Formats: sequence, C-alpha cells, structure tokens
Amino acid sequence: MDKPVTKPNNPNFSSGPCSKRPGWSFDALSGALLGRSHRSGEGKKKLKEAIDKQRSLLGIPDDYYIGIVPASDTGAIEMAMWSMLGERPVDVLVWESFSSDWMKDVCNHLKLDANVYEADYGQLPDLSQVNADNDVVFVWNGTTSGVRVPDGDWIASDRKGLTFCDATSAVFAYDMPWKKLDVVTWSWQKVLGGEAAHGMLVLSPRAVKRLESYTPDRPLPKIFRMTNKGKFNAGIFEGLTINTPSMMAVEDCIDALNWVESLGGVKATIKRSQANLSALEEWVNRTSWAEFLAEQASSRSTTSVCISIVDEDFAALGEDDKQAFIGTFTKLLAAEKVAYDIKSYKAAPAGLRIWCGATIEADDVKALTAWLDWAFTATKEEALAKAA
Repeated sequence: MDKPVTKPNNPNFSSGPCSKRPGWSFDALSGALLGRSHRSGEGKKKLKEAIDKQRSLLGIPDDYYIGIVPASDTGAIEMAMWSMLGERPVDVLVWESFSSDWMKDVCNHLKLDANVYEADYGQLPDLSQVNADNDVVFVWNGTTSGVRVPDGDWIASDRKGLTFCDATSAVFAYDMPWKKLDVVTWSWQKVLGGEAAHGMLVLSPRAVKRLESYTPDRPLPKIFRMTNKGKFNAGIFEGLTINTPSMMAVEDCIDALNWVESLGGVKATIKRSQANLSALEEWVNRTSWAEFLAEQASSRSTTSVCISIVDEDFAALGEDDKQAFIGTFTKLLAAEKVAYDIKSYKAAPAGLRIWCGATIEADDVKALTAWLDWAFTATKEEALAKAA
C-alpha cells in the first residue's frame, strides 16, 4: 500500500494529557500570576474565575460546591471516597482499568461492604442492578475501554445513597445530568486540553450533608480533609485550595475555558467530539481489519475511542506478539509524525486508543485514518515476513 500524502496538522491524539486547543501557544499564559501567592487577592480571584467559568459553562446548579483539589482526577475521587464512603453499603460499577482501581480502593483498602458489578472491556455491567439505597461509585466515560454510560436515566431521583462519578474524559463532552450526581470529579488535562496535576471536585448539598453527618473511622491525610471541627470547609470551594496550585496551570485552564466560551459553550464541544467519532465510524465501516472495542453504539465514547484489530492473522498471535505488533504499528505512525501515543492502555486488550475530544479537529481524524490503513498493512507484512 502506498504511503498517504496528507498528514494531520496536529498529530497529538494522546488520551491524557490531551491535545491543547487549536491555535494554542505559550502567549496564552502571558497573564499568569507567576511569583505571587495563590492566597493573595489576585491569586484567589484567578482560582475563583476558573471555578465560576466552569459552573457557568457546564450548567452546574447554584447550590452545588465546586473546588480545585490536588492530584488531578485521581486525587479528587480518592479524597471523596475516603472522606464519605462507609456510611452505608456501596455498589461499584467496573468495566475498565480506572473503575477497577476504585473498586480495589473500596474493597481492599477501605474494606467496605460492597457489591461489585463487573463487565469485560467493551461492555457495560447491568446498570439496573444498582440499589438506590446504596452509594454507587462509577466512571461516566471509561477512558481505557472507550465505553461510557449512555445517560443518567438509571440513577434514581429519590435515591438515598450518593452517586460518586469519576467524570474525567466526560465533562465538556457530554450533557451531564447534574441533579443525579452528588460527587463529580474530572481534570483539566482531558477535554479542555489543559495541564495535569489539578482535579475538580463538585459536591451536591446531599454530599455536603454526608461530610458533616458522617465521620469515617480512618485517618485522613491533610489533602483529603474537607471539614474543620465537623463543619464543611466551604473555603476550599471558593478558591482557597488545600495545597499550592500552579498558577500557570490555572491560567491555562482559564484560557481553555475562554476557548469553549468562544465556540458557543458546551454544546459546541459536545458537537466537536461527536464529529470526531463520526469520522472514525465512517472509516471503521469501510475497513475490514478494525472494529470498535465498545460493542454498543449507544455506550461508545466520543472522546477516548478504542479500536480492536479483528484481522485473522493478528487474532492468531499470542498476547506478547500482539503487544509487539501494536508497538511496531504505533512507532511507524510516530516516526511519520502522524499520530503520537495511540497504543491502547497497558491493562486493556491490545489495540489502539485515539483521543477524539473537542480539542481535536475532525479533518485531522479523517487524515489519520488513511495512515492507520497504511501502518497496519506495513506492520502485518513485516510480521508475516518474520514468521515465514
């Protein structure tokens, strides 16, 4: 197969940290409050701006609290689980790597009474099994499997338990049903294309009530503590961060939010992600060797899109040889400066993972698809030659 001519203008298809917004340059950080305290008046104003812009753009209810917390999305969901779980039984939904990590925290480290509902990569567990009297821990968008929950209809409006939703790779890409979500976490490095290390934590009034009414029987490190003498520390959710944030990263987040605003808001970023997925769908429909890992279109991610290789010769390989095949495949694309970092997640089935969030252009996805066919053909020819 001849090498394609047209290359993506932007080869950054990594699923995290994800591509910067179109047109981004370091000039976007010229207003960063460098060398100043985040607790100064100007510093607190910047942090509050990042919070307020996300509330406005995402349509987060006025009575929900929004905070900037340490350690990216992982830090946000960990501090929520360790601070609030244990008051009642827990249902945990598992269908990819990170949801599996949260399950291990709940069962092995917090040692809680948990019901685990698990599905293989590419599938969703039966959401109807969730008990509205229990807390539930789940990811909205399975970043390592390309499978997402289709909506929030399965969450009871009159639930007694709290919903703990890891929504990284989802916020700014889907219309989130905030009134059905009590604890929501994400990071700037995903759909916004921001910098890593900072997490967002949103709490409903019901979640705040849990914090004040339930004291877990476990030690909590400083960066997990959201109460002071039994009272909710609202300052954390007004820009008074627990530890020192990067004001450069905060400025970059504000720049990304301004970009979302310039597009027309979250409806526009949702549309951009959908257009990127559509470009891959058109390619998969005409390609014999590739399929989506997500089996159902209704639960297919529009951001972290995972591709399985269904070629017979590939299927006959052992697991190590499959991983080596994918390594050669992705190195060819990187060497051509066509696509970086699209190998499937280390714990996922051998395949590809292509970021299709809002900072990616659909024309770049379309240009990439011809190169995927070229790289697959070249890798397969090399593998067959070695086996001969």
